[in-house]
Amino acid sequence: MPDMRVIPNEISHNAAISACERGGQWQLALNLLSLMPVARVVPNEITYNAAISACAKDGQWQLALNLLSLMPESRVVPNQITYSAAISACEKGGQWQMALSLLTLMPEARLVPDEITYNAAISACEKVGQWQPALNLLSRMPAAKVVPDEITYSAAISACEKDGQWQVALILLGLMPDARVVPNEITYNAAISACEKSGQWQLALNLLSWMPDAGLVPDEITYSAAISACSKGGQWELALNLFSVMPEARVVPEEITYNAAISACSKGGQWQLALNLLSLLPEARVVLDEIAYSAAISACEKCGQLPRLSMTWQQPVWRLRPRPPVAFLPRTVQ
Repeated sequence: MPDMRVIPNEISHNAAISACERGGQWQLALNLLSLMPVARVVPNEITYNAAISACAKDGQWQLALNLLSLMPESRVVPNQITYSAAISACEKGGQWQMALSLLTLMPEARLVPDEITYNAAISACEKVGQWQPALNLLSRMPAAKVVPDEITYSAAISACEKDGQWQVALILLGLMPDARVVPNEITYNAAISACEKSGQWQLALNLLSWMPDAGLVPDEITYSAAISACSKGGQWELALNLFSVMPEARVVPEEITYNAAISACSKGGQWQLALNLLSLLPEARVVLDEIAYSAAISACEKCGQLPRLSMTWQQPVWRLRPRPPVAFLPRTVQ
Protein backbone atom coordinates (compact mmCIF):
# COMPACT_ATOMS: atom_id res chain seq x y z
CA MET A 1 0.00 0.00 0.00
CA PRO A 2 2.77 2.55 0.74
CA ASP A 3 4.32 1.80 -2.66
CA MET A 4 0.94 2.65 -4.19
CA ARG A 5 0.88 5.84 -2.10
CA VAL A 6 -2.05 4.52 -0.09
CA ILE A 7 -1.86 4.98 3.67
CA PRO A 8 -3.18 1.98 5.69
CA ASN A 9 -5.80 2.96 8.25
CA GLU A 10 -7.51 1.09 11.11
CA ILE A 11 -9.79 -0.72 8.66
CA SER A 12 -6.82 -1.99 6.65
CA HIS A 13 -4.96 -3.10 9.76
CA ASN A 14 -8.06 -4.79 11.21
CA ALA A 15 -8.64 -6.68 7.97
CA ALA A 16 -5.02 -7.85 7.88
CA ILE A 17 -5.05 -8.89 11.56
CA SER A 18 -8.35 -10.72 11.03
CA ALA A 19 -6.79 -12.54 8.07
CA CYS A 20 -3.93 -13.65 10.32
CA GLU A 21 -6.46 -14.73 12.95
CA ARG A 22 -8.33 -16.86 10.41
CA GLY A 23 -5.07 -18.46 9.35
CA GLY A 24 -3.88 -19.10 12.89
CA GLN A 25 -0.92 -16.73 12.49
CA TRP A 26 -0.95 -15.22 15.96
CA GLN A 27 2.65 -13.97 15.79
CA LEU A 28 1.90 -11.95 12.65
CA ALA A 29 -1.30 -10.64 14.20
CA LEU A 30 0.58 -9.36 17.26
CA ASN A 31 3.31 -7.92 15.06
CA LEU A 32 0.77 -5.92 13.06
CA LEU A 33 -0.85 -4.73 16.27
CA SER A 34 2.49 -3.55 17.64
CA LEU A 35 3.22 -1.60 14.42
CA MET A 36 -0.02 0.37 14.50
CA PRO A 37 1.23 3.15 16.85
CA VAL A 38 4.26 3.62 14.57
CA ALA A 39 1.87 4.05 11.65
CA ARG A 40 -0.16 6.46 13.80
CA VAL A 41 -3.18 4.18 13.63
CA VAL A 42 -5.26 3.74 16.77
CA PRO A 43 -6.40 0.16 17.57
CA ASN A 44 -10.06 -0.34 18.43
CA GLU A 45 -12.10 -3.21 19.90
CA ILE A 46 -12.15 -4.98 16.52
CA THR A 47 -8.35 -4.92 16.43
CA TYR A 48 -7.96 -6.37 19.91
CA ASN A 49 -10.71 -8.93 19.41
CA ALA A 50 -9.03 -10.28 16.28
CA ALA A 51 -5.61 -10.38 17.97
CA ILE A 52 -6.97 -12.09 21.09
CA SER A 53 -8.87 -14.58 18.94
CA ALA A 54 -5.67 -15.34 17.00
CA CYS A 55 -3.93 -16.14 20.30
CA ALA A 56 -6.92 -18.22 21.40
CA LYS A 57 -6.71 -20.52 18.38
CA ASP A 58 -3.18 -21.52 19.33
CA GLY A 59 -3.87 -21.73 23.07
CA GLN A 60 -1.71 -18.68 23.82
CA TRP A 61 -3.81 -17.78 26.85
CA GLN A 62 -1.14 -15.68 28.61
CA LEU A 63 -0.78 -13.43 25.56
CA ALA A 64 -4.55 -13.22 25.19
CA LEU A 65 -4.97 -12.10 28.80
CA ASN A 66 -2.11 -9.65 28.41
CA LEU A 67 -3.87 -8.04 25.45
CA LEU A 68 -7.09 -7.87 27.45
CA SER A 69 -5.28 -6.09 30.27
CA LEU A 70 -3.73 -3.57 27.84
CA MET A 71 -7.06 -2.46 26.40
CA PRO A 72 -7.91 0.11 29.15
CA GLU A 73 -4.50 1.77 28.63
CA SER A 74 -5.38 2.13 24.96
CA ARG A 75 -8.79 3.51 25.96
CA VAL A 76 -10.50 0.58 24.29
CA VAL A 77 -13.46 -0.97 26.09
CA PRO A 78 -13.69 -4.80 25.96
CA ASN A 79 -17.01 -6.21 24.79
CA GLN A 80 -18.71 -9.63 24.76
CA ILE A 81 -16.59 -10.81 21.84
CA THR A 82 -13.41 -9.80 23.66
CA TYR A 83 -14.23 -11.79 26.78
CA SER A 84 -15.47 -14.78 24.77
CA ALA A 85 -12.19 -14.85 22.83
CA ALA A 86 -10.15 -14.56 26.05
CA ILE A 87 -12.17 -17.33 27.72
CA SER A 88 -11.70 -19.47 24.61
CA ALA A 89 -7.93 -18.90 24.89
CA CYS A 90 -8.05 -20.14 28.48
CA GLU A 91 -10.11 -23.12 27.34
CA LYS A 92 -7.52 -24.06 24.72
CA GLY A 93 -4.79 -23.73 27.34
CA GLY A 94 -6.61 -25.82 29.93
CA GLN A 95 -6.95 -22.85 32.29
CA TRP A 96 -10.49 -23.53 33.48
CA GLN A 97 -10.21 -21.51 36.69
CA MET A 98 -9.04 -18.45 34.77
CA ALA A 99 -11.91 -18.93 32.31
CA LEU A 100 -14.40 -18.91 35.19
CA SER A 101 -12.76 -15.81 36.66
CA LEU A 102 -13.17 -13.95 33.39
CA LEU A 103 -16.82 -15.01 33.23
CA THR A 104 -17.48 -13.60 36.70
CA LEU A 105 -15.80 -10.30 35.75
CA MET A 106 -18.17 -9.63 32.88
CA PRO A 107 -21.10 -8.26 34.97
CA GLU A 108 -18.68 -5.83 36.64
CA ALA A 109 -17.79 -4.59 33.16
CA ARG A 110 -21.53 -4.26 32.46
CA LEU A 111 -21.40 -7.09 29.96
CA VAL A 112 -23.92 -9.91 29.72
CA PRO A 113 -22.48 -13.35 28.88
CA ASP A 114 -24.16 -15.10 25.95
CA GLU A 115 -24.24 -18.75 24.88
CA ILE A 116 -20.85 -18.41 23.15
CA THR A 117 -19.28 -17.17 26.38
CA TYR A 118 -20.87 -19.90 28.50
CA ASN A 119 -19.95 -22.58 25.96
CA ALA A 120 -16.33 -21.48 26.03
CA ALA A 121 -16.27 -21.57 29.83
CA ILE A 122 -17.97 -24.98 29.99
CA SER A 123 -15.54 -26.30 27.36
CA ALA A 124 -12.67 -25.05 29.51
CA CYS A 125 -14.02 -27.17 32.37
CA GLU A 126 -14.55 -30.08 29.99
CA LYS A 127 -10.93 -30.10 28.83
CA VAL A 128 -9.75 -31.08 32.32
CA GLY A 129 -12.75 -33.16 33.39
CA GLN A 130 -14.15 -30.58 35.82
CA TRP A 131 -17.72 -31.82 35.44
CA GLN A 132 -19.14 -30.18 38.57
CA PRO A 133 -18.17 -26.60 37.61
CA ALA A 134 -19.40 -27.37 34.08
CA LEU A 135 -22.81 -28.45 35.38
CA ASN A 136 -22.92 -25.44 37.68
CA LEU A 137 -22.47 -23.15 34.68
CA LEU A 138 -25.13 -25.03 32.76
CA SER A 139 -27.59 -24.65 35.64
CA ARG A 140 -26.94 -20.89 35.82
CA MET A 141 -27.74 -20.25 32.16
CA PRO A 142 -31.58 -20.10 32.46
CA ALA A 143 -31.37 -17.52 35.28
CA ALA A 144 -29.03 -15.48 33.07
CA LYS A 145 -31.61 -15.76 30.25
CA VAL A 146 -29.14 -17.67 28.12
CA VAL A 147 -30.46 -20.67 26.19
CA PRO A 148 -28.16 -23.74 26.13
CA ASP A 149 -27.60 -25.34 22.73
CA GLU A 150 -26.19 -28.64 21.52
CA ILE A 151 -22.63 -27.33 21.99
CA THR A 152 -23.39 -26.56 25.64
CA TYR A 153 -24.79 -30.01 26.38
CA SER A 154 -22.10 -31.80 24.38
CA ALA A 155 -19.37 -30.02 26.36
CA ALA A 156 -21.09 -30.75 29.69
CA ILE A 157 -21.61 -34.41 28.80
CA SER A 158 -17.99 -34.69 27.66
CA ALA A 159 -16.87 -33.19 30.99
CA CYS A 160 -18.81 -35.97 32.76
CA GLU A 161 -17.29 -38.53 30.41
CA LYS A 162 -13.74 -37.52 31.27
CA ASP A 163 -14.40 -38.16 34.97
CA GLY A 164 -16.37 -41.38 34.43
CA GLN A 165 -19.69 -39.84 35.49
CA TRP A 166 -21.78 -41.92 33.11
CA GLN A 167 -25.00 -41.61 35.13
CA VAL A 168 -24.86 -37.81 35.05
CA ALA A 169 -23.97 -37.86 31.35
CA LEU A 170 -27.05 -39.93 30.55
CA ILE A 171 -29.26 -37.71 32.69
CA LEU A 172 -28.06 -34.69 30.71
CA LEU A 173 -28.76 -36.50 27.46
CA GLY A 174 -32.26 -37.31 28.69
CA LEU A 175 -32.90 -33.68 29.65
CA MET A 176 -32.11 -32.31 26.20
CA PRO A 177 -35.56 -32.90 24.63
CA ASP A 178 -37.23 -31.00 27.50
CA ALA A 179 -34.80 -28.14 26.86
CA ARG A 180 -35.76 -28.29 23.17
CA VAL A 181 -32.19 -29.08 22.21
CA VAL A 182 -31.61 -31.79 19.62
CA PRO A 183 -28.65 -34.11 20.36
CA ASN A 184 -26.11 -34.51 17.58
CA GLU A 185 -23.36 -37.00 16.82
CA ILE A 186 -20.93 -35.26 19.18
CA THR A 187 -23.46 -35.48 22.02
CA TYR A 188 -24.04 -39.20 21.52
CA ASN A 189 -20.33 -39.89 21.11
CA ALA A 190 -19.63 -38.17 24.43
CA ALA A 191 -22.41 -40.14 26.15
CA ILE A 192 -21.22 -43.46 24.67
CA SER A 193 -17.64 -42.65 25.71
CA ALA A 194 -18.89 -41.97 29.25
CA CYS A 195 -20.44 -45.45 29.31
CA GLU A 196 -17.27 -46.91 27.83
CA LYS A 197 -15.10 -45.41 30.58
CA SER A 198 -17.10 -47.34 33.19
CA GLY A 199 -17.56 -50.52 31.16
CA GLN A 200 -21.30 -49.97 30.72
CA TRP A 201 -21.44 -51.86 27.46
CA GLN A 202 -25.22 -52.43 27.50
CA LEU A 203 -25.86 -48.70 27.71
CA ALA A 204 -23.27 -47.96 25.04
CA LEU A 205 -24.98 -50.37 22.61
CA ASN A 206 -28.37 -48.96 23.47
CA LEU A 207 -27.25 -45.43 22.67
CA LEU A 208 -25.65 -46.61 19.43
CA SER A 209 -28.92 -48.26 18.36
CA TRP A 210 -30.86 -45.05 19.04
CA MET A 211 -28.79 -42.88 16.72
CA PRO A 212 -30.38 -43.90 13.38
CA ASP A 213 -33.86 -43.28 14.81
CA ALA A 214 -32.68 -39.80 15.76
CA GLY A 215 -31.48 -39.23 12.20
CA LEU A 216 -27.83 -39.44 13.24
CA VAL A 217 -25.07 -41.39 11.53
CA PRO A 218 -22.54 -43.13 13.80
CA ASP A 219 -18.91 -42.45 12.87
CA GLU A 220 -15.60 -44.10 13.70
CA ILE A 221 -15.55 -42.40 17.12
CA THR A 222 -18.97 -43.83 17.92
CA TYR A 223 -18.05 -47.38 16.92
CA SER A 224 -14.65 -47.21 18.58
CA ALA A 225 -16.19 -46.15 21.90
CA ALA A 226 -18.87 -48.86 21.68
CA ILE A 227 -16.30 -51.52 20.78
CA SER A 228 -14.10 -50.41 23.66
CA ALA A 229 -17.10 -50.57 26.01
CA CYS A 230 -17.75 -54.17 24.93
CA SER A 231 -14.06 -54.93 25.37
CA LYS A 232 -14.06 -53.62 28.94
CA GLY A 233 -17.20 -55.63 29.64
CA GLY A 234 -15.63 -58.84 28.37
CA GLN A 235 -18.00 -58.99 25.38
CA TRP A 236 -15.52 -59.82 22.65
CA GLU A 237 -18.14 -61.29 20.31
CA LEU A 238 -20.23 -58.14 20.42
CA ALA A 239 -17.09 -56.05 19.91
CA LEU A 240 -16.16 -57.98 16.76
CA ASN A 241 -19.75 -57.90 15.55
CA LEU A 242 -19.69 -54.10 15.71
CA PHE A 243 -16.35 -54.10 13.92
CA SER A 244 -17.69 -56.34 11.15
CA VAL A 245 -20.76 -54.17 10.42
CA MET A 246 -18.75 -50.96 10.00
CA PRO A 247 -18.19 -51.42 6.23
CA GLU A 248 -21.94 -51.78 5.68
CA ALA A 249 -22.42 -48.56 7.64
CA ARG A 250 -19.79 -46.95 5.39
CA VAL A 251 -17.57 -46.22 8.37
CA VAL A 252 -13.85 -46.83 7.91
CA PRO A 253 -12.12 -48.31 11.00
CA GLU A 254 -9.17 -46.29 12.19
CA GLU A 255 -6.26 -46.94 14.50
CA ILE A 256 -8.31 -46.50 17.68
CA THR A 257 -10.98 -48.88 16.32
CA TYR A 258 -8.50 -51.66 15.59
CA ASN A 259 -6.88 -51.18 18.99
CA ALA A 260 -10.23 -51.55 20.73
CA ALA A 261 -11.14 -54.65 18.70
CA ILE A 262 -7.76 -56.33 19.28
CA SER A 263 -8.02 -55.50 22.98
CA ALA A 264 -11.46 -57.17 23.06
CA CYS A 265 -9.94 -60.31 21.53
CA SER A 266 -7.13 -60.18 24.07
CA LYS A 267 -9.50 -60.00 27.01
CA GLY A 268 -11.57 -62.82 25.55
CA GLY A 269 -8.53 -65.05 25.03
CA GLN A 270 -9.05 -65.04 21.25
CA TRP A 271 -5.42 -64.92 20.20
CA GLN A 272 -6.04 -66.10 16.63
CA LEU A 273 -8.61 -63.39 15.98
CA ALA A 274 -6.30 -60.83 17.56
CA LEU A 275 -3.52 -61.78 15.13
CA ASN A 276 -5.99 -61.82 12.27
CA LEU A 277 -6.94 -58.23 13.03
CA LEU A 278 -3.28 -57.29 13.42
CA SER A 279 -2.50 -58.71 9.97
CA LEU A 280 -5.27 -56.59 8.41
CA LEU A 281 -3.78 -53.29 9.52
CA PRO A 282 -1.20 -52.82 6.70
CA GLU A 283 -3.81 -53.57 4.03
CA ALA A 284 -6.19 -51.09 5.68
CA ARG A 285 -3.37 -48.52 5.70
CA VAL A 286 -3.60 -48.20 9.45
CA VAL A 287 -0.36 -47.51 11.30
CA LEU A 288 0.67 -50.27 13.68
CA ASP A 289 1.38 -48.86 17.12
CA GLU A 290 2.46 -50.23 20.48
CA ILE A 291 -1.13 -50.50 21.72
CA ALA A 292 -2.10 -52.90 18.92
CA TYR A 293 1.04 -55.01 19.35
CA SER A 294 0.73 -55.08 23.14
CA ALA A 295 -2.90 -56.21 22.98
CA ALA A 296 -2.11 -58.94 20.43
CA ILE A 297 0.90 -60.16 22.42
CA SER A 298 -1.21 -60.16 25.58
CA ALA A 299 -3.80 -62.33 23.84
CA CYS A 300 -1.11 -64.83 22.86
CA GLU A 301 0.45 -64.76 26.30
CA LYS A 302 -2.83 -65.60 27.99
CA CYS A 303 -3.22 -68.68 25.80
CA GLY A 304 0.44 -69.71 25.97
CA GLN A 305 0.99 -69.02 22.28
CA LEU A 306 4.24 -67.69 20.85
CA PRO A 307 3.37 -66.89 17.22
CA ARG A 308 5.66 -65.59 14.55
CA LEU A 309 4.05 -62.24 13.78
CA SER A 310 5.73 -62.09 10.38
CA MET A 311 3.67 -64.97 8.99
CA THR A 312 0.32 -64.50 7.27
CA TRP A 313 -2.61 -65.75 9.30
CA GLN A 314 -5.24 -67.47 7.21
CA GLN A 315 -8.07 -67.09 9.66
CA PRO A 316 -11.49 -66.66 8.07
CA VAL A 317 -13.11 -63.26 8.23
CA TRP A 318 -15.74 -63.63 10.91
CA ARG A 319 -19.32 -62.55 10.72
CA LEU A 320 -21.13 -62.84 13.99
CA ARG A 321 -24.88 -62.70 14.23
CA PRO A 322 -26.04 -59.27 15.35
CA ARG A 323 -27.56 -59.26 18.78
CA PRO A 324 -30.39 -56.92 19.64
CA PRO A 325 -29.31 -54.02 21.87
CA VAL A 326 -30.00 -54.53 25.53
CA ALA A 327 -32.92 -52.37 26.63
CA PHE A 328 -31.48 -51.14 29.88
CA LEU A 329 -31.30 -47.50 30.82
CA PRO A 330 -31.84 -45.60 34.05
CA ARG A 331 -35.32 -44.25 34.60
CA THR A 332 -34.00 -40.72 34.50
CA VAL A 333 -33.01 -41.28 30.87
CA GLN A 334 -36.03 -43.32 29.79
